[in-house]
Amino acid sequence: MGLLAYGAIGHEHNLAVQATDGLELTAVCDVNPDRVAAARELAPDLAAFTDATEMLDSGLVDVVVVSTPPNTHYDWAKAALERGIHVVLEKPMALTTEQCDEIMAMADDKDLTLVVYQNRRFDPDFVTMRRLIGEGAIGEVFHYDSFVGGYQRPCDFWHSDADVSGGAIFDWGSHYIDQILAVFDVPVAHVSGVNHKRHWTHVTNADHATVIITFVDGTQATFTNSDLAAARRPKFHVFGTTGAIVGEWDPAAEPAVADLPARLSVYAPDGSSTPVTLDEVAPYTFHRELAAHLRDGSPMQVSARQSRNVVAIMEAAEESARTLGSPVTPFMLP
Repeated sequence: MGLLAYGAIGHEHNLAVQATDGLELTAVCDVNPDRVAAARELAPDLAAFTDATEMLDSGLVDVVVVSTPPNTHYDWAKAALERGIHVVLEKPMALTTEQCDEIMAMADDKDLTLVVYQNRRFDPDFVTMRRLIGEGAIGEVFHYDSFVGGYQRPCDFWHSDADVSGGAIFDWGSHYIDQILAVFDVPVAHVSGVNHKRHWTHVTNADHATVIITFVDGTQATFTNSDLAAARRPKFHVFGTTGAIVGEWDPAAEPAVADLPARLSVYAPDGSSTPVTLDEVAPYTFHRELAAHLRDGSPMQVSARQSRNVVAIMEAAEESARTLGSPVTPFMLP
């Protein structure tokens, strides 16, 4: 495997590779020598590159993990696939469904693996909540709210630049909308989106963004990403016909509450609540599934089609936001 860019997420991939049979880190590309040195602490024999094309042309890489900013994902995925290299992309897959469809078709034509590292699919709080919903713990779910944020000055890095990140909806939405689509296996009727730019003028991402997904059976799911939430909403707030699930942020992680799992409780119709012990999730599940898939074609929980549909939802939400929330029907792959 080769890592294209080595930041915090690159280090996460490095740790996973070291712990996964069948995977070996052979190359890293980064212009910062300190980051290459950090990578070598775990993989001392890797080859270092400052030019990504040279790494892809080196013959040292069977699989490349693209951890560059989102507006470059399409270009680097295409470059790797053209060279016969399997591709793992960071979120989002790309900034348009057109780009997603093109690289998916290229991967299919060349019989190569293309997959997105949807790591939040394996978060213990989400895994546990998804299981409870599937088991019918709160009856038939008809409304699902998810939230991330607080009241804080956005960073000055690419995450806050809409031209690079895709915007506030694309940034965290790549995680949370993937979770929504993993829970609801129902066709999408339409999507609404609203972006608020009201306070933080040093960046171009929206200060507060909301996406509403309405499914054909009337079920609704929402995602909100806010830098103007002086009072945080729960991470998860799910209503069913016989109860509810609430995922409260863990104050032990303040201010970086998104770094720890939420504390889940199941609510009964009488208003009483029961805390839920989170399921144990084996570490590096995504990478173990990737290794098995490359070895013998074993199926993975995450597919390119799913990540492409996440982009379709986000793209529709951005289109809707330009008309103050008018419903837009995204083109979803079955």
